[in-house]
Amino acid sequence: MSTVAVSSVVAVAARARAMKSARKAPIAIQTSRRAIVARAGDLEPDNISVLVCGGNGVAMDVFRQLTEKGTWATVLQRHETNRKEIESVGGFLVKGDALNAKDVEKAMNQSDEYDAVVSTIGGTPAEPRADSEANIALIDAAAAKGVGKFVLVTSIGTGDSADAPPPNVFDALKPVLIEKAKAEEHLKAVSAKTGMAYVIVRPGGLKSEPATGTAVLTEDKSICGAIHREDVADLVIKCVLKEKANGKVLSC
Repeated sequence: MSTVAVSSVVAVAARARAMKSARKAPIAIQTSRRAIVARAGDLEPDNISVLVCGGNGVAMDVFRQLTEKGTWATVLQRHETNRKEIESVGGFLVKGDALNAKDVEKAMNQSDEYDAVVSTIGGTPAEPRADSEANIALIDAAAAKGVGKFVLVTSIGTGDSADAPPPNVFDALKPVLIEKAKAEEHLKAVSAKTGMAYVIVRPGGLKSEPATGTAVLTEDKSICGAIHREDVADLVIKCVLKEKANGKVLSC
């Protein structure tokens, strides 16, 4: 093994030790695989570990905002473009593809215990497989690990919000929306079977502009509009932290 490789391994190990020592002591009824019942209630952002799965858009905004709040965050991405930024604030990058079972396992094993997993993973109308298969793989792995909550970011137009977007928009995105709906239904089924909490967030059209701070979540399935990515990230984090969001499908 080269000197560079050894240094990298040592650095990662040091960050892992720091993560374990910095977090507050778990309450007595918790085990190494935290009982879901022990994590009932709102989460403290500076005392949780979150796995964020996705690319450069909402996923990175979620990561940035989480780490600003003191959260220990790991990111699963297919590239290393953001490695320097992620590691500079104490985060972990796992390079991998959620369509690859070994990469999913590697991401899940990066931390002894995740309080939540957030997935913004999606494909394209030409290749929508990631919207269902990648997210389903992550959902199953999270449940098997004993993760407390899974927040899945899909899109307005998915499932029972199919009538919300204009017909031409729905038709253009239909292949993706069909696959996203499969992931949503799988998440609900896994939650019912295992007790893993879930929240589904359906944003409208995404805009790459600074956050407005005025975006809201609603259970109204008929809304359709545009929203800034940073605002979506803020709302996703609220869903991670707040127990009252559990079991809901929310549009924004």
